Amino acid sequence: MAQVSRGRRLMGEINVVPYIDVMLVLLIIFMITAPLMTQGVKVNLPHAAAKTLSTGRQSPVVLSVTRGGELYITVGRTTLGPTDASTIESHVQTALQTDPNRSVMIRADTAVPYGKIVQAMLILQNAGARKVGFMTQPPAAQAGS
Repeated sequence: MAQVSRGRRLMGEINVVPYIDVMLVLLIIFMITAPLMTQGVKVNLPHAAAKTLSTGRQSPVVLSVTRGGELYITVGRTTLGPTDASTIESHVQTALQTDPNRSVMIRADTAVPYGKIVQAMLILQNAGARKVGFMTQPPAAQAGS
């Protein structure tokens, strides 16, 4: 017995509606999570008309001191903290072993007592940092904030 075709053709189209739904859900997820992935420490930097320094090939090692005196260390894209002096020293030593000319910076809140900043500088000095820079906010940003 032979089968007779009744004029039905195969449909060669792809239904893209489910793919659009998935794409929109992913877009919403990324829009919600992207702001949460920003790394950094909330510090109110002092305003100063300082020249911008070139940091070289690698991003600088940044020691942040918050208003409460907590210490955070940022090496590359990794931020650790609040942490203690020995942890900071070991991370800075490791970073400076790979590149001895790597920039080392301090980000301190304007309300931090001078003594805390000196302690932070001593931690970096004990870790082997020879030159330490301070991060400031440009004066033009003061009018906008």
